Amino acid sequence: MTIVVAGATGLAGSAIVRAYEKAGEEVIGINRSVCNLLDREATVAFLKKAKPAIVVDAAAKVGGIGANNAFPVEFLADNVRIQSNLMEAAHAADVEKFIFLGSSCIYPRDCAQPIKEEYLLTGPLEETNSAYAIAKIAGIELIKSFRKEYGRKWISLMPTNLYGPRDNFELQGSHVLPAFIRRFVEAQAEGRAKETLWGTGSPMREFLHVDDLANAVVLAGAKYDSVVHMNIGSGEDLTIKALAELVAKAAGFKGEIAWDSSKPDGTPRKVLDVTKVKSLGWEPAISLKDGIASTIEWYIDATAKGVSRR
Repeated sequence: MTIVVAGATGLAGSAIVRAYEKAGEEVIGINRSVCNLLDREATVAFLKKAKPAIVVDAAAKVGGIGANNAFPVEFLADNVRIQSNLMEAAHAADVEKFIFLGSSCIYPRDCAQPIKEEYLLTGPLEETNSAYAIAKIAGIELIKSFRKEYGRKWISLMPTNLYGPRDNFELQGSHVLPAFIRRFVEAQAEGRAKETLWGTGSPMREFLHVDDLANAVVLAGAKYDSVVHMNIGSGEDLTIKALAELVAKAAGFKGEIAWDSSKPDGTPRKVLDVTKVKSLGWEPAISLKDGIASTIEWYIDATAKGVSRR
């Protein structure tokens, strides 16, 4: 069986490639050098030639609070274009299964916790990343529409905050956990006495190692067939302050951690209800403590080799 993974060199995509290859499948990865997903005709031609049984859409323009807030046009327009081009191309190539990866930011800012799938569109979005969220909601609706109009057995999965090897460690464009890893590794190496972080540290977040996500994707591709999108997460959360302390300890940083409350916190709390995916027999296998430690090791090694995104 041939599987095409879009975004194959990114955080989620590279892990999904590893998981399918471990399962003995033939995997074709797409990145910008292989096919420009913003080009509809090129995308259609690529999938018609590849003739995959499964397409996994792990391709997206992503970033942290600052990037999402500063470039909403790009986050909305590019993501809508990427996912619609891929889905239209998969339909033209008669792809049996399409797995669309969204984001937990699709849910309302002040959502009841833990967040169930049916809470989608029940309240206003978090303003700092609403453009990205709208793009992902559009992707869910497009999957539903292909199922309704053409009988496609395509599905949508909504991962929580992901981390792991091949993450983006750029301070201006990364998510909170990789940003913390870079900052505390550098602070420890430079012997800094103090590190100041964005916000108050009070928001609560959930994190999942990307290899756990990849295993969930493989399982869902084989066992899940529903018009309802499915959450993928650990089901456990912690404060950003506690996360910072965990990363600082793993990085060996012993200085002071300060907070700049003039910067935005984002959504107050976000933890997913993962009853659906666990009912398929999936459980996350990598603890946050172990995952952070192994990601720090990967980051230090990749930085020394000049291959980390930073």
